[in-house]
Amino acid sequence: MIARVLLWSLFDSKTTIDELRDQLPELDPPSAWIWNEPSERFGLILLGDTLPDGMQRVRDLIGHEPEVFEEFDVLD
Repeated sequence: MIARVLLWSLFDSKTTIDELRDQLPELDPPSAWIWNEPSERFGLILLGDTLPDGMQRVRDLIGHEPEVFEEFDVLD
């Protein structure tokens, strides 16, 4: 299994967190969308082998690729 961490800065983005919330694809738990309001950072912690459908829409709304895209193997 793969764990992914994706992080975007919304500081100079084309969108806001409120606009994003309406467009986010559903995730299977324990994956989750994350938000840090003071730093204006938004992201995704994903457990699974594939990214959810709708990720290109998220990138388009934000206006750029994530600043952080890390993949990790999950130890059993």
